[in-house]
Amino acid sequence: MTESDPAPSVRPVEYKGAPLDAERGPGLGCFWSQVVVLGVLLVLTPLSVAWGWPVAASAGLLIAVLVLLLVAGQTVIFLLRLVAADRRAAGRRRPLASRSPTVGELEDRDQVAADAASPDSPGAPDGGVRE
Repeated sequence: MTESDPAPSVRPVEYKGAPLDAERGPGLGCFWSQVVVLGVLLVLTPLSVAWGWPVAASAGLLIAVLVLLLVAGQTVIFLLRLVAADRRAAGRRRPLASRSPTVGELEDRDQVAADAASPDSPGAPDGGVRE
């Protein structure tokens, strides 16, 4: 396997039927602006009722809160998929506190040993030539 080939267990994360592309979706700036506006509306909506604003204004604020909750929730889901895609592309890492080899390391070591013992491998004692 060369450096450019992805590991067999690494596959692209799909979003709407295509590999996830970070450049095509909302970013963290968009998310934080949604959170700020949502926070302001969450405080302002009940205060509008307490201050006796017209019912239409309070209802509009409530609808705006619900719509913004939906949009911010979808943005969070997209950003979490980006994080998952980034972690999956980086591959698995060794646990920090682990002193023993991981299952993947044991499997890789067994695979290397099996390849070296194979009579067809170029590193075999007879050079991989069969008689």
